[in-house]
Amino acid sequence: MSESARAPEEILLRLEWTVIRRLDGLLHGDYRTLFRGFGLDLADLREYQYHDDVRYIDWNVTARLQTPYVRVYNEDRDITAWFLLDLSPSVDFGSRQVKKGAVSVEFVTVLARLLTRHANPVGALLYGDRVDTVIPARNGRRHVLHILYRMLGRPEPTRSAVTNLRDLLQTALRTMQRRSLVFVVSDFISAPGWAEPLALLAQRHEVVAVRLWDPLEMELPDLGLLVIQDAESGEQAWVDTHDRSFRKRFAAAAGRRELELRSAFHHAGVDALELSTEDDLVDAILRFADLRKRRRHWATAGTLPKHLEGSHDISVA
Repeated sequence: MSESARAPEEILLRLEWTVIRRLDGLLHGDYRTLFRGFGLDLADLREYQYHDDVRYIDWNVTARLQTPYVRVYNEDRDITAWFLLDLSPSVDFGSRQVKKGAVSVEFVTVLARLLTRHANPVGALLYGDRVDTVIPARNGRRHVLHILYRMLGRPEPTRSAVTNLRDLLQTALRTMQRRSLVFVVSDFISAPGWAEPLALLAQRHEVVAVRLWDPLEMELPDLGLLVIQDAESGEQAWVDTHDRSFRKRFAAAAGRRELELRSAFHHAGVDALELSTEDDLVDAILRFADLRKRRRHWATAGTLPKHLEGSHDISVA
């Protein structure tokens, strides 16, 4: 096996042992809270029972038999998933040992393997300074390795073009014909204009915004005079991090950006999973599974509690 082919295999093996095995034990092998199909097949009719969802009452049968009857459905478990991957220069950043890009690789590998292990096909769109790779949806372990190989085997990103997630989302709208589960994996450091196509995507598909971030993007430590570089343009500037007012302005700007992101996710109607370069991936996925379980319960009941209306952010401390 060549050196380039060995790296994806080693990463997948490591994650199968360290992450997927832990998830198997903690979720008891039941991933229905994470992944579920979209189709419902009528399986049976039975008499209405207390706590049944009134939306499933069959009024024709009820009128004919003079007794309330409800429809019982079997849910189609088959699902197609797509990963929309932002691999632009700003993702190639981490203030310590782990970069946002490495977090993206591990998240995609784990989720893709969980899906394909249950015979669900996965596909991917890769964005650097444009959408340069479309990987059709297929299943199987070798296909996961192929996606991982394409993520790892990319040339060094150029630092001239500004990231525009609108292009990635619009390409996805044209590419994905069947209703799918879509993970948009990005730090969402982009030119404006991506919120509208994200909302359109969420109308046709079930969309999860996986937001990558690093603690240094939220708050600067007092390290004295430093050279900082724009990851997108490559422009550099000297800043005095010893200046308390500068650090406050930096934190305030980061806070405003957080509010803008949450607002965009909320109005688009997508769930948001936040992954920090310091997070434990298993913990993040478990918290996300809990969110989806609660949303599904309340949606079946007909209403959502206020803290789950619209989108919801899951952060891992």
